[in-house]
Amino acid sequence: MDPTTVLILAVSFALLLLVGVPVAFCIGISTALTLLLTVDPTSTMTTVAQRVATGLDSFALLAIPFFILAGQLMNRGGMARRLVSFAKSVLGTFPGGLAYVNVVAAMLFGAVSGSAVAAASGVGGFMGPQMEKEGYDKNFGAAVNITSATTGLLIPPSNVLIIYSLASGGVSIAALFLAGYLPGILVGLSLMAVAGVWAWRADYPTSDRVPLGETLRRFRDALPSLFMLVVVIGGIVAGIFTATEAAAIAVFYALVLAFVYREVTVKELPEIFLEAVETTAVVMLLIGTSIAMSWVLSYENIPQSLSRTLVALTDSTVGILLIINAILLVVGTFMDMTPAVLIFTPIFLPIVTELGFEPVHFGIIMVLNLCVGLCTPPVGSVLFVGAAVADTTISRLVRPLLPLFLAMVVALLVVTFVPEVSLWLPRLFGF
Repeated sequence: MDPTTVLILAVSFALLLLVGVPVAFCIGISTALTLLLTVDPTSTMTTVAQRVATGLDSFALLAIPFFILAGQLMNRGGMARRLVSFAKSVLGTFPGGLAYVNVVAAMLFGAVSGSAVAAASGVGGFMGPQMEKEGYDKNFGAAVNITSATTGLLIPPSNVLIIYSLASGGVSIAALFLAGYLPGILVGLSLMAVAGVWAWRADYPTSDRVPLGETLRRFRDALPSLFMLVVVIGGIVAGIFTATEAAAIAVFYALVLAFVYREVTVKELPEIFLEAVETTAVVMLLIGTSIAMSWVLSYENIPQSLSRTLVALTDSTVGILLIINAILLVVGTFMDMTPAVLIFTPIFLPIVTELGFEPVHFGIIMVLNLCVGLCTPPVGSVLFVGAAVADTTISRLVRPLLPLFLAMVVALLVVTFVPEVSLWLPRLFGF
C-alpha cells in the first residue's frame, strides 16, 4: 500500500465533503483522483465508468427500487396511521405510553416500508402532535421518533441488508433478514426502557384505556399492513421467491392495500412513482460510485494493509471488535449508510472472518453501528427529517437524544459480543 494513495483518497474525499459536494460525487471524484496516480487519464475515466456500470449490473439490486416504491405507497396509503392507532390501544395506558407507542409504531412501519426516513416522517408526523397535545415535551417526542425510526433498517425487509449482501460477496439475503429481527427488537426495547424512565421522571400522563372491542377493531385495520411482512419474509425464507421477486410482490400488495384503504388515487400514482424514481436514482448512483471506490481500494491493496495494521495493534479479539465499532460509529456520523457499507465491508469483513465471526453476524453489527450515525450530525438524514417534522432545532434535541444514543450503543455491544442474538434465527431455519 502506497501511503500517498491513501492520503489522496482520504483528503480529497474529506475536502469535497466539507465544501458541500454531494456524497456520490465525492466518492466518484476521489476515486478517479486516486487512480490517476497509477493510470493515465483516459484509462482512469474508462475504468471508473466501467466499474460503476458493472457494480450496478446485479439482479439482487433490482429489489431496491421495488422496496423503495413499496415504502412510498405504504407511507402515502394510511398504513402508518393504522399501525400507530393499534399500538396506542395496547400501550397507551402505561406510564410514558405514547413514547412506547412511538417506538413500536416506528418498528412496525419501518419494517413494512424498509425506510428509516419514511418511518421518521410517517410516524413522527402523526405521533408528534399527539404527544405534544397530551403534555409530552416536543423535543423528547422527536428524539424518541428519530432513534426508533432506525430499527426498520434491521427488521426486514431492509434495503441496506441487500446492499451488504452485495458488498460481502453474496451472503444470503434470507439469512440476513432473519438475523435482523432480534437485534432490531433489542434496540426497540432498549429505547423503550430509556423512554419509560424519562417519562416516569417527567410524570407524563397516560392515555385512557381503550375498550377491548375498539382494540380488536384497530388490530383488524392494521392486520393487512402487518401481513405484508409475513408474505415477503415468509416467501423468501420458504424459498418460494427471491428477495427481488418479494420486492415486486410487496409493491403489488402495497398498491392494492392503498386502493382498499382509499387513501391513494390513480391521479396520485405518477407523483408517487416519480418520488420513488428520484430516491432510486440517488441510491443507485451512491452504490455505483461506492463499488468503484471499493475496487480501487482493492487494486491498491488498502484493505489488506489496514487489516494487518489493525491486527498488529492488539491480539485481543475484544479489542479489535471495539476498534472496528468505534471506527464505524465515527464513519456513520460523516457518511451515508449505503456508501459506508459498500466501502468498509471489504475492509473489515476479512478481519472479523479471520477472528471466527460469521459474515451474517458482522453485517448486523455494521448496520446497527451505522444506524446510530443516521441520528447524528452532520450527515444524519433521519435526525434532520425528525427535527423538521417536529418543527424543532438540532441543538434542542441533544439533551433528550443522549440517553437514547447510549441505549443504542449498549444494544450494539450486546449484539457484537453475543453472536446468538443475530445467528439464532438463521440457524433455526437452516441458514
